[in-house]
Amino acid sequence: MDPPAGYVRPGIAGSGAIACGLAACASQLGDVRLLARSDASAWRAEEKAQGAAAKLEGGAPDRIRVGTDPAILAGCDLVVEAVVEQPETKVELLRSLGAACPRADLATTTSSLSVVALGERSGLSDRVFGLHPFNPVVKMELVEICVPDALRNGAAERARRWCADLGKTPIEVPNQPGFVVNRLLFPFLFDAVRLMERTGMSAADVDACMRLGAGHPMGPLRLLDFVGLDVAKAIGESLHADSSDPAHEVPGLIVELVGEGKLGRKSGAGLYESYD
Repeated sequence: MDPPAGYVRPGIAGSGAIACGLAACASQLGDVRLLARSDASAWRAEEKAQGAAAKLEGGAPDRIRVGTDPAILAGCDLVVEAVVEQPETKVELLRSLGAACPRADLATTTSSLSVVALGERSGLSDRVFGLHPFNPVVKMELVEICVPDALRNGAAERARRWCADLGKTPIEVPNQPGFVVNRLLFPFLFDAVRLMERTGMSAADVDACMRLGAGHPMGPLRLLDFVGLDVAKAIGESLHADSSDPAHEVPGLIVELVGEGKLGRKSGAGLYESYD
């Protein structure tokens, strides 16, 4: 039997920026459960999610419960997977979530992998759909929703209603790596890196040109550092594997920086040399 219309007890599996931001937003509507991998990540996620909820109008930090035992998700009617962009990791997690929450709809926040393939490989094609919010989740309005043909009746409508209740705008997108936003955005971001490499311009100057000349709120290179160069590399690799388009190929500088552990703002350095 399918869960009732709408989601009243959501759960999120993950402890990163997307997971914590989504938990903060969900606290506006009621209780939300956040599953972390370890005690250390649970402590950090609780601090981050509750801190974000405290700053959000209608947010309620005390509604966010964080733990490391999948049993914390028992009774959830929606569980959102929000972990690293690695297919094996996501498939394994989806399988365990499906077993722990046999009646819940399951969403993946992937931004570069096939939702259909994740559902098929996890053996949960009728329960898995794509739900891709944008960082920072508390501020960004769009949620891309990918609805596979095999998804059970009612799940797509429940997802759309939940996103709307969160104050977001859900838009259904095709099952292709990158969906719409990243499919169109990353060629532009990667071209900015290639321009910097080719001309010797600084990251700050390239970004200033796009902010002051094109009205962008954040330049492309700072945006890549904000996303995380490791995440950008994974997205680019998935896009290029699907399309073979040279515009989707990851620039060598990004590959080099990731190899050096310079992942952007989260590591203190990336395309920009330092972040205070």
